[in-house]
Amino acid sequence: MATTEPPIEDLAKDWLRVDHDPDTRQEIEQLLFEKNHEELEARLRTRIAFGTAGLRAKMEAGFSRMNCLTVIQASQGLAEYVIEQVPDAKRHGVVIGYDARRNSKKFAKLTAAAFVTKNFKVWWYEVPVHTPLVPFGVRQFGASAGVMITASHNPPNDNGYKVYWGNGCQIIPPHDHGIAQSILQNLEPLSWDKHLHEESLLVEGCLAPIMEKYKTAVNMAADTYSFVSKHPQNHVDFAYTAMHGVGLRYMTEAVNAIGLEKSYKVVQEQAHPDPNFPGLPFPNPEEKGALDVSIWSADRHGASLILATDPDADRLAVAEKVDGQWHQFSGNQLGILLAAFIITTYTGDKKKLAMIASTVSSRMLAIMAEKEGFHFDETLTGFKWMGNKALELDAEGYDTRYAFEESIGYMIPGVVKDKDGVAAAMTFLHAVVYWQNQKQTTPWHKLQALYKRYGYFEESNTYYISPSPTVTKEVFDNIRKFGKPFPQTLGPRKVLKWRDLTLGWDSSTPDHKPTLPTDETSQMITCELEGGTRLTTRASGTEPKIKIYIECHSSHQPAARKGADEVLHDVVLHWLNPEAHGLKSA
Repeated sequence: MATTEPPIEDLAKDWLRVDHDPDTRQEIEQLLFEKNHEELEARLRTRIAFGTAGLRAKMEAGFSRMNCLTVIQASQGLAEYVIEQVPDAKRHGVVIGYDARRNSKKFAKLTAAAFVTKNFKVWWYEVPVHTPLVPFGVRQFGASAGVMITASHNPPNDNGYKVYWGNGCQIIPPHDHGIAQSILQNLEPLSWDKHLHEESLLVEGCLAPIMEKYKTAVNMAADTYSFVSKHPQNHVDFAYTAMHGVGLRYMTEAVNAIGLEKSYKVVQEQAHPDPNFPGLPFPNPEEKGALDVSIWSADRHGASLILATDPDADRLAVAEKVDGQWHQFSGNQLGILLAAFIITTYTGDKKKLAMIASTVSSRMLAIMAEKEGFHFDETLTGFKWMGNKALELDAEGYDTRYAFEESIGYMIPGVVKDKDGVAAAMTFLHAVVYWQNQKQTTPWHKLQALYKRYGYFEESNTYYISPSPTVTKEVFDNIRKFGKPFPQTLGPRKVLKWRDLTLGWDSSTPDHKPTLPTDETSQMITCELEGGTRLTTRASGTEPKIKIYIECHSSHQPAARKGADEVLHDVVLHWLNPEAHGLKSA
C-alpha cells in the first residue's frame, strides 16, 4: 500500500518543534506566513544526504540545508555509530576542528556538545585550523574519529561537515551508509548548549601541542630531501595567498621552519580570513581570475612564483612567471612535478616505492612508474580512496610516499593520509631549490624535460551544470544507448576500452568486472580511444555538475593538444548534447 507524504505544513511544524535556533526558526516561520510552499518543499521535504564526503550545503533553515539542527543530528548519529563500531570509542575520543566560514565555530561547538552528551573525550582546536590538522590529530591522539567543519572552496553561503575515521582517512563505504542510518535513528536533539565545550572536563584544547607535532612531521618529510637547509644561499622569491582562508598561520610556520622566511611575500590583500571572500565568488585557486590579485602582488614584489591555498588550505596551486607571462600549472602538471622530485630523491628500493593517482588524473604517473620501476595504483576520485589505498599498500610492504588528484590535491602520506596544501607546498619549495642546484632550472623547464622523457600529456577538462539529478542520469543513460555492450565510436575515433563504474562493466577484464569499486548511485564512465586519448565523464558528488576529463598522450605536443581538443568537441556534440538536456557550460 502506497504511503502518503505529509503536507508541507506538517514538516514545517516538525521543524519548529525541534529547532531552537531563533534565526532559522524565523526563516521557516516567515516562509509559512508567506505561504511559500515551493521554498518550504525545497528546504524540508528531503533530508540532507550524508555520504563519504559527509555533509555540504547552503547555510539556511531546513532539513536539506546546513544549520544547527542538521549538525546536531549528524553528530548524534555519528557518535552512536562510532560507539557501535569502535571498542572503547568514548575514551579514545573525537577530534573537532573548524575553518573561518560563517557559523563554522558555532557548528563545531554544537558538534562538541553532541559528543560530550554521549560522554566522549573531545580533542578541541581552539581557533580556526586548516583541514589536514583534523586527520593529523586523529592519528596523533589515537582518536576514534574526527570532524572538520568546512566547505573547502565552495561559495560563501555554503558550509560542510567532514568526517574522518580512526585511521586518519576520510570515511568510505560501508561507514557512510551506517552513519546515514544512525543519523535517522538519532534525530531528537539532546543538547543545544554551545558553551558545553567550555564547561565540560571531557573537552581538552589541544592546538598548541598538535601544531608542534605537525611542524615536526612536515619537517621530517622535508628532511628526507633537506635541500633548503643544505643550500641556504638559494633565493626563491615567491608570493603566497591564503585566499581569505585559514592558511596563513600554518604556511608561515612551515616556511619559517625550513628557513625560507626571507623569500616569502604574503599577498596581504587576501591574507586574513574573511567569510565573504571579497572578489572571489568561488574561492578556488583553479577558477579563472582567482589569482589576479596574487599576480599583481607578485609582480610588485619581483617574485617569480605564486603559491596559493584554498580557504581550508588542503589544496595547493602554483604559478610561475615564464618569459614575462604567468603560467598557472594545472593540477596534473603540479602533481607530476612533485612526483618527479620524490622519485629522483628517493634513496630506498624503487620497487618498494608506491605512488597513487585517481582515475580522473593524468596517466603520466603510470607511464613514469613503468619506466622508473616504482609501484603505481589507481583509485576512484577522492582522497578517501587514496588515503585508504596508501594504508593498504604500506601493509603490503610498500613505502607509499605520494598521491595526487587533478583538482590540485596532493597527499604527502608521511604527514597525513589526505590532501594537504601546506605539506605539498613545503615539498614543492624543496623541489625548487633542488632543481636550482642540480640543473639550474625552474619548475616550468623541469616540466618540459619530463615531457621529453615520458611524452606529452595534454588535457581538456570542463564541466556542465545540470538542472537536476534526473537529467544527469538521463544524459548518462543516453550515452550508454549509443552501442551494445558499449559505444564503438566517438566521432571518428574507435573506442578501444570501456569501463562503466555505475553498471559495473569493464571491457578490459576477463570477467568484465571492474577492478575499482562500483556504485549504481554514482554516474561514471571511462573510455580509451584511438590516438592515445582517455576520456572520463562523471557526475559530481557534491555539486550539480557533469564533469569531463580528457587527456591525450603523444610524443609531440601539438598532436597531444589537437587530440584532447577534438575529443572534447566530439563528446559534447555527440554524447552530452547540452542544448537538448538544458546543460549550462562552465
